[in-house]
Amino acid sequence: MKETYADFIAKSTIRAADRDHRRKINFNIGKYNAVVPQGKQQFSELHLARERAKNLKWKAIASLDKQLEDFESAITKRGAKVIWAEDAAQALEAVKKICEEKNCRTLVKSKSMVTEEIHLNEFLEKNGIESVETDLGEYIQQLDGEPPYHIVTPAMHKSKEDVARLFSNKLGTDPRATPEQLTLTARKVLREKYVQAEVGVTGANFIVADIGGIALTENEGNGRLSCSMPKTHIVIAGIEKVIPSLQDLGLFWPLLSTFGTGQKITVYNSVITGPRQPHETDGPEDMYVILLDNGRTNILANEKMRESLYCIRCGACLNACPVYKNIGGHAYGAPYSGPIGSVITPHLQGLGEWKHLSYASSLCGNCTEVCAVKINLHELLLENRHEAVVDGHNTFTEKIAWKMWKQAMLRRSWMNRANGRTKTWVVNSLLTGWKEHRATLEFPHKSFNQLWKEKYGNR
Repeated sequence: MKETYADFIAKSTIRAADRDHRRKINFNIGKYNAVVPQGKQQFSELHLARERAKNLKWKAIASLDKQLEDFESAITKRGAKVIWAEDAAQALEAVKKICEEKNCRTLVKSKSMVTEEIHLNEFLEKNGIESVETDLGEYIQQLDGEPPYHIVTPAMHKSKEDVARLFSNKLGTDPRATPEQLTLTARKVLREKYVQAEVGVTGANFIVADIGGIALTENEGNGRLSCSMPKTHIVIAGIEKVIPSLQDLGLFWPLLSTFGTGQKITVYNSVITGPRQPHETDGPEDMYVILLDNGRTNILANEKMRESLYCIRCGACLNACPVYKNIGGHAYGAPYSGPIGSVITPHLQGLGEWKHLSYASSLCGNCTEVCAVKINLHELLLENRHEAVVDGHNTFTEKIAWKMWKQAMLRRSWMNRANGRTKTWVVNSLLTGWKEHRATLEFPHKSFNQLWKEKYGNR
């Protein structure tokens, strides 16, 4: 069922009023805010680094067809198979076919937002395949039957007490277990799954075009285990993840880690260029790379929105957004939440159904200020609103209201007829939607125009 405006309002209203939720989010984002400035100190010219990264992504996206063909040519020479998926259905069908060929009953997967986008876990479950999340945060969410809450930290909204209760209910652990004990429990369970799994699935933080490589960055080592222990490794990656050269990782990896978690560099960084080679002793026997479009070429064709494909999924804009910090990640009803999600989801899933996300913003510009690759996110949110109107997705009532507003704004005499008392009554009584989520609005008794005339006359 598609998310609607009414559902979004209902979910966000509940979350915004949940003080316990706000306390947890402020605590976790506060820890993030404390370490990010330290990570940024590794850059002698931070703004220059961000500008250079944006230019590299511009180069990659502007020549996307060539970059992807170069990647395919290079990685297939090392024995990997590349599959082009136009939409989620094609990607899921490709995964199903591979799993059937490998007689897969258990599949392990590392953290991947694109697999959330295509709802891979639900699909595999319907087809009798156990899909196990191996990232600790994702594993917690899977145990609780919830989607990721955040692009980088999927269980950000849970306290250690919440996780202890969850593990106690699902795994039989002590409800007073410490985070260290809970982690060891998860580690024991997941290590057995690595051994059992016939197939491992990962995403890709970056697709390295010149060498034909998949770059993974992580802090737990689960990504390496997911792609090396099972006999078959499947990569599912959005086509926008491409970067031109291996040398570019020297810039993108530190940017991603600093803006994502405040680290100078993440603990595990891997470049995978194919399955196990004849002279190698470790690694999968087969490797498949599924390059997913799923609406990305629609964004590519839009000259103004194309910039959103530069995103490296660091999650910094979510942590900075006052709306996200109040309504939480699940209120958005889409895999990608926060400012970047509000920008791209309407184009990935349909502007008519999802245009309301572009209004879930104060337009304060903080998302643009913190973006690792300087995407003008607040301007793109405005562009979404504009496109929704141009495409006719606004309601008849909204059209009439703006026409009336335009006529009034063009005529000073019309505006002066309504004094402060009249405006206060209209907003608080006639426009009932205002007071549903806001305090009473009181207009001043005299307008600026009246005050000006009293002081300076008609000059």
